[in-house]
Amino acid sequence: MRLSNTLSRKVEELQPLELGLVRMYSCGPTVYRYAHIGNLRTYLMADWIRRALEVQGLRVIHVKNITDVGHMRQEVLEQGEDKVIASAIAEGKTPQEIAQFYTDAFHRDEAKLGILPATYFPKATDHIQEMVQVTQSLQERGYAYEVQGNVYFAVSKFTDYGKLSGNIGGDLLEGVRVEVDLLKRDPRDFTLWKAAEPGRVLRWPSPWGDGFPGWHIECSAMSTRYLGEQLDIHTGGVDNIFPHHEGELAQSEGAFGKPFVQMWVHGQHLLADGVKMSKSAANDYTLDDLEANGFDPMAYRYLCLTVRYGTRLNFTFSALRAAQRGLQRLRNRVWEWSIAASPNASGIETQQWRQAFWDRVNGDLDMPAALALTWEMTRSDISVKSRLGLLLEFDRVLGLDLESAVQEWDVPEYVANAEKRRNTLRAQRDYSTADSVRRQLADQGFILEDSISGTRTRPKSELEKRQERWKEVSSSKEVSSLMDVSDGLEFSVGIVACNYMSDVQRCVNSLLPLGDRHPMEILVVDNGSTDGTSDWLEDKANQDSRVRVIHTDHVLGEAAAKNILLKQSLGTYVVLMDTSIEATEDFLAPLARALSDESVGIAGPWGLLSGDLRHFEEIEDGQADAIQAYCFAFRRALLSEVDLMRESFRFYRNLDLEYSFCFLDRGYRNMAVGSLPLQRHEHRVWTSLAEDEREELSQGNFRRFLKRWGHRQELLLEPGRDHNHDDHDHH
Repeated sequence: MRLSNTLSRKVEELQPLELGLVRMYSCGPTVYRYAHIGNLRTYLMADWIRRALEVQGLRVIHVKNITDVGHMRQEVLEQGEDKVIASAIAEGKTPQEIAQFYTDAFHRDEAKLGILPATYFPKATDHIQEMVQVTQSLQERGYAYEVQGNVYFAVSKFTDYGKLSGNIGGDLLEGVRVEVDLLKRDPRDFTLWKAAEPGRVLRWPSPWGDGFPGWHIECSAMSTRYLGEQLDIHTGGVDNIFPHHEGELAQSEGAFGKPFVQMWVHGQHLLADGVKMSKSAANDYTLDDLEANGFDPMAYRYLCLTVRYGTRLNFTFSALRAAQRGLQRLRNRVWEWSIAASPNASGIETQQWRQAFWDRVNGDLDMPAALALTWEMTRSDISVKSRLGLLLEFDRVLGLDLESAVQEWDVPEYVANAEKRRNTLRAQRDYSTADSVRRQLADQGFILEDSISGTRTRPKSELEKRQERWKEVSSSKEVSSLMDVSDGLEFSVGIVACNYMSDVQRCVNSLLPLGDRHPMEILVVDNGSTDGTSDWLEDKANQDSRVRVIHTDHVLGEAAAKNILLKQSLGTYVVLMDTSIEATEDFLAPLARALSDESVGIAGPWGLLSGDLRHFEEIEDGQADAIQAYCFAFRRALLSEVDLMRESFRFYRNLDLEYSFCFLDRGYRNMAVGSLPLQRHEHRVWTSLAEDEREELSQGNFRRFLKRWGHRQELLLEPGRDHNHDDHDHH
């Protein structure tokens, strides 16, 4: 097997240190949150390496560490990485209990994806003594020093530091996660052992006093504890290369005096809708998120097979749907062929296919080519038994669990009887009645699948059920634009709805009476709701023709969802409304009057003024620099000038600033129209977030805003005025 070695920057053949045995270590999960599908892609890469080696007869000892809370600072534990942890601690759960909860979730995710369990899953907090021993060894060998109970790795003492990542020289980035530590002799040095701060719960004794381990040391300690001082393969994501793996390599070679890892293999990032997955981008999907949208977890495994591990994969729900269809077709072939023949891939006709498959797998784990060849083989003219045998043989590496497709579905007796009746009707050439039986079963949630070899009935998948309810889109690009179509009515009121059904109901129901006074439509983007909002909106649209609903198959970014509204609106005036707003009287007529002045770009009840583009004051009447997104109205004709919203704004906050300035840039004024009959309720998207999440998401958008508009203070009404308010302090 040949793999891309990050250390040598070459594709090299794996030469195990011990004949027939491969020692492999994978950086495992940090268990104070769910693993997202980007993390899981890296674990799939390691699984394919291991499967390929084992199927070819090698023994693999695979270690995957569990990074629990031992290295985390006390304030992180107390504040919580997210609201789940904060609430668990508030309920009296210990950090260890929280870590175990997420560890169990990780194991469930791996099982759903068919990832083989590692030989060992060591937990960091169970191996503190080994970390202390490695740290002591580094200190004895002159690679570490102690200051006030803290022990640091001296980067300058290890002359090869930087050889893995290529980060070398005087401007080497600091190899730590947290703020600069003034106790270090060199800012490049990183922590091996940290003295416990007052009040810290998780602390352990050491020769330097009570404390806790640094981030990198745990992998050196646990890998060598279970695999010895030299490893064959070390896997992880590219984001681990520096500083984590660079630090791990340096401290391991410093402590043991020999080459640490033969082959470092790193998987590339997973993008989501074209941007890097992250919590701040609100696109860090978990396997549970995919299942909630009706997908089989194995469809994600199939999707990851379609792109090489060293290449970025752009995840979209459209691509995942295609992957699920491909997976189902492979399963159908296994089922159909298993009726006709027993698998047997021992003939001469199979050898060429087998060799071609392994050439691709062993060629730097070219799984897309291996999958393509698998499909080619299924369409070949070799015997059915050979095709079935090869498909199941290849699946020992692909890991799609295709053999399970051989099993018949356990269906209720009335379904089995209906299938038999249909078979009889078909034999009697009564195809019309036979088709009615198929339709009846479909209405009851079952699909009849016919083949040359026979018929079976299976329950509809969750995705199939979901797709039958209504059409769903995966991006704004899938929605046609009506922007060139003439106005069809006076108002289009656009709403983005994502859960919080009672808020959506209150908002929509308060708008409907206005349809008696104005020709209008209520256009709703159901943005991946999972709490019943989708069904309520669909029922409302069926009852009232003024309501139009566009469903998405996942939560799109805020700008993308609003772009759907802009593309589909037909009103002379477009009014974007937040679901936290309730109309108490007719507010549309005053907005129309304000917008009848063609110098006005946007009108709304709550405006913002700024003197420096960093501090904003809310006003309720008069000309403003920006209009807040609670209620945001403009003439549809202006869309051709200002264009759609920038979809890099995935979170809603500060998107209103961005779009307001698009109108200012075109020479239009923004007007706050005071005293509109609108009531603001709790903004539950905002209040549902932890404080650190709010800050991170808001700051990300604010940086985007400033990058584009920060030098355009001439657009402001009162540049230089001190409004004396907090930074971009609006929801």
